[in-house]
Amino acid sequence: MATKKDEGSADAPKAAKGGGDAAPKAEKADKPKGEGKRKKGGAEVAFQVATAEDLKAPKKEPRLRTFYKKEVAPNLQKEFKLPNPMQVPRLKKIVLNMGLGEAVRDPKILESAVVELAKITGQKPVLTKAKKSIATYKLREGMPIGCTVTLRRERMWEFLDRLVNIALPRVRDFRGVPAKMDGRGNYSLGLKEQIIFTEIDYDRVDKLRGMNITFVTTAPNDEQCKALLANLGMPFRK
Repeated sequence: MATKKDEGSADAPKAAKGGGDAAPKAEKADKPKGEGKRKKGGAEVAFQVATAEDLKAPKKEPRLRTFYKKEVAPNLQKEFKLPNPMQVPRLKKIVLNMGLGEAVRDPKILESAVVELAKITGQKPVLTKAKKSIATYKLREGMPIGCTVTLRRERMWEFLDRLVNIALPRVRDFRGVPAKMDGRGNYSLGLKEQIIFTEIDYDRVDKLRGMNITFVTTAPNDEQCKALLANLGMPFRK
């Protein structure tokens, strides 16, 4: 029959074992916040975790949007003699569309185009599908034949900044963009090559592809639309 003394001695290893587990837990608690490791292919890869302070930090406003508020909007209100500041034309959205008729024969072309458009805009594109079947082109209704992206707010301003200051000057023999509007205060621009954007790696491009960029504004006529885009840095052809 075991005595109380023997029971106490038998429980001693358990207590020691519990004390041994406490040490590693204390070490984990001392680990700095915002850092971690995960295994990838058998090797540990360090990564940074967003903390609560990072999420609460205010986002930096795009510089072109700041320029519009401080310089462009007051100038347009004065130029067109608009009594209400809400009447000043502003940019609503930018739509990028890439049509790929060749994707009917080779679906891989569509995959690479989606990846390139995502790199350019920083947003996942949406596939556009055929509205009707055309037997001559072996096209069926609902078949994906292109991709499109609609940019708003911060991404819209950042893309416009990169387009007018970096991408368009890289066009070969660039002499400005045509100044023809659609008659309703919107402007469309066609590009023949996607490699003018610095986000695209030229060595990995399988084929040159063009795209159509549409700028949708609140301007009631073409005159105010052109003035808005020109003040934002759009290099119109003279």
